[in-house]
Amino acid sequence: MKELTHFVNGQQVQGRSGRFADVYNPALGEVQARVPLASKDELDAAVAAAAAAQPAWGATNPQKRARVMMEFVRLINRDMDKLAEALSSEHGKTLPDAKGDVQRGLEVIEFCIGAPHLLKGEFTDSAGPGIDMYSMRQPLGVVAGITPFNFPAMIPLWKMGPALACGNAFILKPSERDPSVPLMLAELLKEAGLPDGLLQVVNGDKDAVDAILDNPTIQAIGFVGSTPIAEYIYSRGCANGKRVQCFGGAKNHMIIMPDADMDQAADALVGAGYGAAGERCMAISVAVPVGEETADRLIEKLVPRVEKLKVGPYTSGADVDYGPLVTAAAKERVLGLIDSGVEQGAELVVDGRNFSLQGYENGYFVGPSLFDKVTPEMEIYRQEIFGPVLSTVRAKSYDEALGYAMDHEYGNGTAIFTRDGDTARDFANRINIGMVGINVPIPVPLAYHTFGGWKKSGFGDLNQHGPDAFRFYTRTKTVTSRWPSGLKEGGEFHFKQMD
Repeated sequence: MKELTHFVNGQQVQGRSGRFADVYNPALGEVQARVPLASKDELDAAVAAAAAAQPAWGATNPQKRARVMMEFVRLINRDMDKLAEALSSEHGKTLPDAKGDVQRGLEVIEFCIGAPHLLKGEFTDSAGPGIDMYSMRQPLGVVAGITPFNFPAMIPLWKMGPALACGNAFILKPSERDPSVPLMLAELLKEAGLPDGLLQVVNGDKDAVDAILDNPTIQAIGFVGSTPIAEYIYSRGCANGKRVQCFGGAKNHMIIMPDADMDQAADALVGAGYGAAGERCMAISVAVPVGEETADRLIEKLVPRVEKLKVGPYTSGADVDYGPLVTAAAKERVLGLIDSGVEQGAELVVDGRNFSLQGYENGYFVGPSLFDKVTPEMEIYRQEIFGPVLSTVRAKSYDEALGYAMDHEYGNGTAIFTRDGDTARDFANRINIGMVGINVPIPVPLAYHTFGGWKKSGFGDLNQHGPDAFRFYTRTKTVTSRWPSGLKEGGEFHFKQMD
């Protein structure tokens, strides 16, 4: 049995707590490794070592830090296939999807090469007689990230890249379900020239999370996961005086107008709804066709596409559309929600509950399911399913469709498919959701914009990556400087009026 490690002070470190979690191959339903779960003492020791290493890194000029990011980009590209293979074996994603996971994280590291420009402050000369004012962006010190299972490369890269480029030390607590890729990325950063102690990868469960939340040295925390955990981390972290950004669940609606290209819309829904087995916070899980005729045409287009999806392990070739869910518990939850949809009166047009794959009967596979005539009070509409399930909610009008998306408690992403520019513009302006697609089903912003949802999908006032990341991982210091042109005798006991 392979035993994984932590990564502390530039080397692999065996766990000392005596507690472990199993790491599965989700296609086979078999344990392939075990990962140590850190105690509070182990986490605190990693933080103390990071705090000792950070001052020298923070004093390193931003251009030198950016060069480490530049070499990191080269090394990730060099090892892309290895990273994707490790990711697929633990998560279950297809290899193309796994490479996409790494690629979207890599793009943020590329953006971090421009850190020297993003860290520039402001300057005003002659704000008063002999007085100049300027601001500096300085690192926070030691910061932390708690990242999810569904993007074991992308989200850690989104967190660690900006944090390190800003001059901080970074504590990463990845998901214990698929921890190998974060450990591999730590090795690559060391190879890229990052000094030891600045990136600590500490595997763990709730004990490690609570230790991060309560450690007084850690100044900021970034989290991605479910909304209940996001709320917990945000409230406890803020109560402990930390800067916190948390991103939670989602229920992303795609509105299909009568004038939309129905083939284009159907193709978009299939990719956005079933890709990565639906285990994406930006997955489209609700289709909202406007008008009965539009709905009938959409279902007619969707059914054959959904029925033709190929489900299998990543080892079955490039034509596999999606793989298994990450755990047996995830599979049982998704199957239970499909059952609830049937019980509550939705029409199950394509039923994926009895899917079985020869040779992989113990894997965590769920076939694609498609619901029609879903209503807002149903559990499958209210909850984030996080599986290969697409629900269709029929709307009588554009305003009713808009209302469905606006009234839902989640506000991560949304999309509209239409040929009408006025409708698209109105939708983008009115919708109360953080990321909007117009004829784009999964509107994940590129690295130089910011990623973040509204409502119960996001907590905190700054988003991930883009310029917001550099604001989050730094604090601004403003200096007022006076150099008198001549020496003066005596002290001054009041603020001099500015001329």
